[in-house]
Amino acid sequence: MSLPQIGFDEGEALLDWVALTDALAEGHSRPKAEVGDTFLYRGKDTLLSRSAWIDGLGIAVKTAMIFPDNPAREVPMINGAVSLFDDATGQPEALVDFHLVTKWKTAGDSLLGARRLANPNAKEILIVGAGTVAASLIEAFSAVWPDAQIRIWNRTTAKAEALAQEYAGVAVATDLAQAVGAADIILTCTMSTEPVIRGEWLRPGQHLNMIGAYRPDMREADDAALHRAQIYCDSFDTTLDHIGEFKIPLASGALRREEVLADFYNIDRFTGYNPEAITLFKNGGGAHLDLMTSRHILDLWTRNT
Repeated sequence: MSLPQIGFDEGEALLDWVALTDALAEGHSRPKAEVGDTFLYRGKDTLLSRSAWIDGLGIAVKTAMIFPDNPAREVPMINGAVSLFDDATGQPEALVDFHLVTKWKTAGDSLLGARRLANPNAKEILIVGAGTVAASLIEAFSAVWPDAQIRIWNRTTAKAEALAQEYAGVAVATDLAQAVGAADIILTCTMSTEPVIRGEWLRPGQHLNMIGAYRPDMREADDAALHRAQIYCDSFDTTLDHIGEFKIPLASGALRREEVLADFYNIDRFTGYNPEAITLFKNGGGAHLDLMTSRHILDLWTRNT
């Protein structure tokens, strides 16, 4: 039997956002993942391999090739695949499309955090940023809050307008402070090294869910936002000492480790919606989430083919 190769379209046709978040929650009830990253370089080009092993769930190696000159060749800048291996024997089980896994893992991670912390009757959702991740967030959060008004704010308004035109009912926000104040759920997906969300704009009952920052020099919310919020993340291991959102304020003393209350390995400590509190969730990603997502995709593919 040939190795299954699950492409983007055929995989996406099987997926459901709520079911994926349930699978991510179940994956965190298993033994903690062993993870490791490897980088190789050739000039501007990068090969990144992210590996995860979860006892009972299997092994995944997500390999990305980032070639910045590719767009000039009319080739995508990022290419890759996710290889899945059997937990008991180590035999290869499937190749899954890189972009499929990345899209659903990233947005699903934040959606799980929001399902555990945000107002279940949220009426206003603000997305800060207008890139590829923003599009995924529109799809994911519309699945759980179908009646909410989604607005997009971006430094370049034209990009927000272009993205909004792709989705019926999505609007554009032009005043960030005003849009933050009006939103029940705020999603940030920028690559900013300076905070774009200020704590003074927030109010009790809001949920701030941050996706964009992934490097030690990046952050999307200021110290005041951290001080006012109940703070959660997907994984202590991939956020606290690695991403500027927490690393910078931890180093300055503006944040203490014990103030990050729980990660998904302690998901029962996610307290649910509290109209008197501001909740903050940091999506740090990680290879363990790629494994959980890929395994879910392969399980669906196996049942439906």
